Amino acid sequence: MKKPVNGFSKLSKSEKIAWLAENHFSNKKEGVEILKKYWNADEKLQLLHDEFIENTISNFYLPLGIAPNFSINGKSYTIPMAIEESSVVAAAGKAAKYWSERGGFKAEVLSTEKVGQIHFIYKGDKEKLRDFFKNVKSTIDKATASITQNMRNRGGGIKNIELKDKTAELEDYFQLHCTFETLDAMGANFINTCLEKIAETFKEEAQKNTVFSAEEKDIQIVMSILSNYVPNCLVRAEVSCKVDELNGDKDISPMEFAEKFVRAVAIANAEPFRAVTHNKGIMNGIDAVVLATGNDFRAIEAGAHAYASKSGQYRSLTHAAIEGDTFRFWIEIPLALGTVGGLTRLHPLVKLSLEMLGNPSAKNLMEITAVAGLAQNFAAVRSLITDGIQKGHMKMHLVNILNQLGATNDEKKHIINIFKNKTVTHSSVIEEFNKLRTQK
Repeated sequence: MKKPVNGFSKLSKSEKIAWLAENHFSNKKEGVEILKKYWNADEKLQLLHDEFIENTISNFYLPLGIAPNFSINGKSYTIPMAIEESSVVAAAGKAAKYWSERGGFKAEVLSTEKVGQIHFIYKGDKEKLRDFFKNVKSTIDKATASITQNMRNRGGGIKNIELKDKTAELEDYFQLHCTFETLDAMGANFINTCLEKIAETFKEEAQKNTVFSAEEKDIQIVMSILSNYVPNCLVRAEVSCKVDELNGDKDISPMEFAEKFVRAVAIANAEPFRAVTHNKGIMNGIDAVVLATGNDFRAIEAGAHAYASKSGQYRSLTHAAIEGDTFRFWIEIPLALGTVGGLTRLHPLVKLSLEMLGNPSAKNLMEITAVAGLAQNFAAVRSLITDGIQKGHMKMHLVNILNQLGATNDEKKHIINIFKNKTVTHSSVIEEFNKLRTQK
């Protein structure tokens, strides 16, 4: 077992790498060389990346791709996507082209409310606490005025503060449930700063309150923190067309295609094991855009999956229906995104990604991102009910397999040609590769 290292954060980058190589790499020289290969030659740019997080030793690259031909609310978009998984970008682009010929995507932001909570313990008379809360609201407003001024000037700020009795779930547990409007900002720092000031004021005023007993004055603030569950920061995206306009793919008629599609989505809504994979496919598209635009994909993931469970069972985030002669497919999903703050003004590729999208507002970005998720899901379900998911995915994965085998460009071309009309499996690719090398 390695001994703990003291003062690691104070070491220089080179010293950190030297320690890492000495203690964790079997081939020290090769390990250091690989790390340095991924450094940016532009020292200023590398320093910018180094300062995004702590204890930086190198850069971990993800491919940045683009999915063109998206028509959203009558406007054309080329969507940037940062992701490592084969076929995601291709599937999104294919779905975009498909729906651009059928009226495009429609998207609408339904609400933009974000949430923060102050969790505290109070032992005493509940009615006294309610009265105190009503009286202290104006004091809280004054205490947070300097923090919220700029946001309020732009139409945002603290929207509401509500006292919630949670003692049925946990003894003596109460919370201040706060809602915010942060406009184009992601708002995490703004919300958390407000919450800490509210908590401080709430506790100080409680200690001054002459109605409270000594025990009631001793309100214990457990924590003050934003929530990544934002069911009222909601966006809707959808596509629709006449059933007859759905090309059925091979031997399947448009109506049969529509019926199978609706049934597949209904299964994801009814069966949690299917719903998880179904929604994971949606997040392939959403996360890729969120990452490319410098937003927090972990927060988006957590909020989306919580929303999928709001009924008490984990369900599909998308819905499909045949209404008369019309096929409809839509998604409603919480997306707390920002185009100001964080990496949006720091990371050069994030800035380019936002420029690619026409420097959208936070609301526009919510719409674009929801559409990417819907497109991804359409492509996946379409594949599942026709050719199966592996045919397209493994074709895209073929190059990865060949790269693992160390194939040359000529060998790649030869083997890709072999599998043009043949099912790709890992073992069959290895077999063809070995056969080619043997022939040589």
